[in-house]
Amino acid sequence: MGMPISHIMTSGMSGIRAAGDLVARMELAKSMRVGDAKDYVAKKLGVSTLDLSDEYVMRELREDLGIGVITSVAGAPKGIAAKMNIEKLLDIKINSCEKFRSQVSK
Repeated sequence: MGMPISHIMTSGMSGIRAAGDLVARMELAKSMRVGDAKDYVAKKLGVSTLDLSDEYVMRELREDLGIGVITSVAGAPKGIAAKMNIEKLLDIKINSCEKFRSQVSK
């Protein structure tokens, strides 16, 4: 049941166009309620919780932090590199990043 609710919340906050994906990660990774997850992400990003759903604010911030944007930007981190930056920013582990590290360390 947790995944559908997280998906609804992420979609409602514009997913990767804003900060919905980051909030959902905290809901799932740390079993946070949505309000606590928003507060945590906003603090880590240095913005208000209202800014989390502002696509213009978040676009610039996501580019600056290298945590992925919807449209490709030349030279900007994307894919696994962006996810690894999200791990550092939010102080969490992401399974796909762990898997990638284990594969390249062999």
